[in-house]
Amino acid sequence: MDWTLAALIGFAFVAGFVDAVVGGGGLIQVPALFVLKPELPPATLFGTNKLASIVGTGNATWQYARRVQLPWRILFLTAGTAFVFSFLGARAVSYLNPNALRPLIIVLLVAVFIYTLIKKDFGQLHAPKLSALQQRYCGIAMGAVLGFYDGFFGPGTGSFLVFAFVGVFGFSFLLASASAKVVNVATNAAALVWFIPTGHVLYKAALPMALSNLAGSWCGAHLAIKRGSGFVRLLFIGVVALLLAKMIWDTLRG
Repeated sequence: MDWTLAALIGFAFVAGFVDAVVGGGGLIQVPALFVLKPELPPATLFGTNKLASIVGTGNATWQYARRVQLPWRILFLTAGTAFVFSFLGARAVSYLNPNALRPLIIVLLVAVFIYTLIKKDFGQLHAPKLSALQQRYCGIAMGAVLGFYDGFFGPGTGSFLVFAFVGVFGFSFLLASASAKVVNVATNAAALVWFIPTGHVLYKAALPMALSNLAGSWCGAHLAIKRGSGFVRLLFIGVVALLLAKMIWDTLRG
């Protein structure tokens, strides 16, 4: 095994761990692919990342489903909507410049970071605040907006999903993280519907990375379930801060 592949496998484990708890695994895995495989086209790097990620995210979903009571009815509706709009977002990239969204996303991340940091009890308890009908409408809206965003731009989708499930639905951080995984599986699958047929997946890297990502997600999901919402909240704050710093740095570099 060459050192580049070994490094990618290591980064995939860490990405799977972080993603299973609060999302944001792409913050680790995507830059690693771009740095270690600079000779490949960006589309192939993104496709490789998606294939590696969906295995870990799918495993995290299964781990949570075994131990956390998930609201499957609303999640299937949200995930189905997100799948369709993620695919539409991926197709829209050829017509619009995704980087035009960067300043808006930075502002939103700052708001998410400050609000979560200041409101100490945010997401500590599971306290649903929407009726069944309101949950359906909000699920469709959230799936459409964040699904399109993930297909079109992507960074921070998992964090935005967690924040939305806590802030809008009133879920605890643990349940919000588990619910976000279901939606993330759908958005990743939608992207692969385009990446795989067009040949934009480097399987010799994606498959071992997928196994490593799966192992990381297994560890992350188990630790999140064991430690509860307080642990998930702290890691969420850390991931949002890192994502915010990276996006500001990328913007300043032009």
